[in-house]
Amino acid sequence: MDDLVTPSALRVNMMLCDAAQATNGKLFLLGGGLSVIGPKPQPLAIAMHVTVPWDRANIPHAWKLDLVDEDGRPVMAGDKAISVNGRFEAGRPAGLRAGTPLGVALAINLSALRLKPGIGYSFVLEIDGDSRPEWRCPLFVRDANPTA
Repeated sequence: MDDLVTPSALRVNMMLCDAAQATNGKLFLLGGGLSVIGPKPQPLAIAMHVTVPWDRANIPHAWKLDLVDEDGRPVMAGDKAISVNGRFEAGRPAGLRAGTPLGVALAINLSALRLKPGIGYSFVLEIDGDSRPEWRCPLFVRDANPTA
């Protein structure tokens, strides 16, 4: 299969932050570059920019973002895994030169999560059932009583 027709042909930039907004194809971030949180629960956001090749325009894509622990197990909130999903489609604006990559901005804001201190987690992105190692956003939760 031609690589340009697979989801892995999509490029994704992800960043963990305090809050994010996607408006008119742009990302607006507050507290971007977060990688260590806590130990108290706090709201979080994942800002994503997906670069879609020209030949993948006007094709719907399904995405899913899962929170996993450092062992790769789903993180649960009660009896449900912490997971967010949605769809996106990059359209070709009038007058854009053929072959120009298209951008899609996504902002996922989450309420305060109660995560176990002292361990690492990752938000793992999947698009159309495909995931890549660089489509991860790691974070570590500080221990309430760090040892010296």
